[in-house]
Amino acid sequence: MTYCVALKLNEGIICLSDTRTNAGIDSISKYKKMFTWQAPGDRVITLMTAGNLAITQAVVSLLEENIEHPEDGIETLFTAPTMFRVAEIVGDAMRIVMGRYGPGLTAAGESSASSIVVAGQRAGGDMRLFMVYSAGNFIEATADTPYFQIGEHKYGKPILDRVIDPSTPLQMGLTACFLSMDSTLRSNLSVGMPLDLAVMRTDDVSFDQLRRIEEGDENFAALSDAWSAALRRSFDEMVQIPV
Repeated sequence: MTYCVALKLNEGIICLSDTRTNAGIDSISKYKKMFTWQAPGDRVITLMTAGNLAITQAVVSLLEENIEHPEDGIETLFTAPTMFRVAEIVGDAMRIVMGRYGPGLTAAGESSASSIVVAGQRAGGDMRLFMVYSAGNFIEATADTPYFQIGEHKYGKPILDRVIDPSTPLQMGLTACFLSMDSTLRSNLSVGMPLDLAVMRTDDVSFDQLRRIEEGDENFAALSDAWSAALRRSFDEMVQIPV
């Protein structure tokens, strides 16, 4: 399983993903779930994947292959004129891969369900955030729903619902993402370190942050410990309220 979260705020977009994949308790591996492309000043793009690993790897490989060996008339992530068209290109790749491998997986009794978060900005356009489904169709984040989660999302959702809206400052959004991930790490063994982080500030058309957070990272551990202590203090206060 996995957990990926993306916030679309007025100040920019934050993407955070884990790297654990498991096919049973005796088959746990690390695989990158975040993929990035940039042409500074022109476009910046982040993809995060969840679901059937073979399907999502094939989608990313197809996108990369089209960039490296473009056929006549085929748009790529680097030639698409808008982020909407980028989302369409990712959806098209998903349909091709699902059509190729989906029936065989179904016949074998395996799930081919997959999803991909697409985030970024094209020079002259707005920051945009999409979620692409297995069928290749997609939805876009809005002011009412300014974040997407894929994978094991239920543990990290409550804090986002309580504190995130488009006006949330980028640094506060970053803290919320980390605490959302920390809650998931503590409650689900199928999600694990290290983490991949991408931060894109509005109209910079480049990565403000692009880094990996390894297991044992002191800052992440301190944030996790502080969150646990704050929850315990709040619980102690709540038990004094008659119910």
